[in-house]
Amino acid sequence: MTLITTFEDKRREKQMKYEKSVLKEISIKNLKEKVKDFFGSSQLVIGLLKNPGVEEACYDVAIEAYLLGAHYSRFGAAGETMEMAQARCKKEKTHFADTLYNFLLYWGNGGEGVMSESLYYLCEQYVNVWWTEGFSNGQRRHKLRLH
Repeated sequence: MTLITTFEDKRREKQMKYEKSVLKEISIKNLKEKVKDFFGSSQLVIGLLKNPGVEEACYDVAIEAYLLGAHYSRFGAAGETMEMAQARCKKEKTHFADTLYNFLLYWGNGGEGVMSESLYYLCEQYVNVWWTEGFSNGQRRHKLRLH
């Protein structure tokens, strides 16, 4: 008896394989350093980073943004500029920044006050840096034919 697989199963399997290979290039040390670089100086987030759940949420958003950039790097390999690829996934990037921002506000217990706007810009920059890193690493992988 043969096993019947669908196109959707094969596509998902291929995507998982690609994501695993791309994630091998991120180190935990790099994740921790970027979190401290971006949110270590913010008065609102300094106390929050002592909570391991908040730090893990930052890691999760970073990994998702990195994978999104790596996924959209195929358009860069096809000749599009980074800005054009960013325009394609603007909705997803905004969603990641909003998610991280709302998570930090929730755990901040309303202590953000005037700093909430600057915190949102920090979250946007954080997502953008990870997306850009994923995009450039994805382009490099496409040039080396490691995709």
